[in-house]
Amino acid sequence: MDHTRWLDDDEQRTWRAFLTANRLLFERVERQLQNEARMPHAYYEILARLSEAPDRTLRMSRLADTSLSSRSRLSHAVARLEEAGWVERTTCETDRRGAWARLTDAGLAALERAAPGHVETVRSLLFDALTPQQVAALGEVADALVDHLTDRPVWPAESDAGCPEAG
Repeated sequence: MDHTRWLDDDEQRTWRAFLTANRLLFERVERQLQNEARMPHAYYEILARLSEAPDRTLRMSRLADTSLSSRSRLSHAVARLEEAGWVERTTCETDRRGAWARLTDAGLAALERAAPGHVETVRSLLFDALTPQQVAALGEVADALVDHLTDRPVWPAESDAGCPEAG
């Protein structure tokens, strides 16, 4: 018995438009960051997350979880950011398996250099194409999808207190 809930014509059109818009937008954002800041979007996102955390520091496990990245992928990215002098990693005093990532002054400076071009790209490619009502609707749709797809926070405003969990 076939229980497939096929997409109707409107859903199919919406799905394909959503995929195309995502691919086009992220390809252009990625290209801008690579060309102007010499960093991939994933590195920019790590720097931005750390810049917004208290003391510019997050536990590696929290950084991986909130950036929706595997711990091994995040660890590799942080190693590259360490090589550039933009992030430093330290072990947790109370849990040797845990580690912290901290945005250095050089990393903050790199982020501050990259941010204007990145923001202008996002503004020109996304927000300038939409009315204020469409921006509000997009925010509602994005929030609904995030709520549906994950139960964990993706942009933490707080840091971990101490090192209570292994990470």
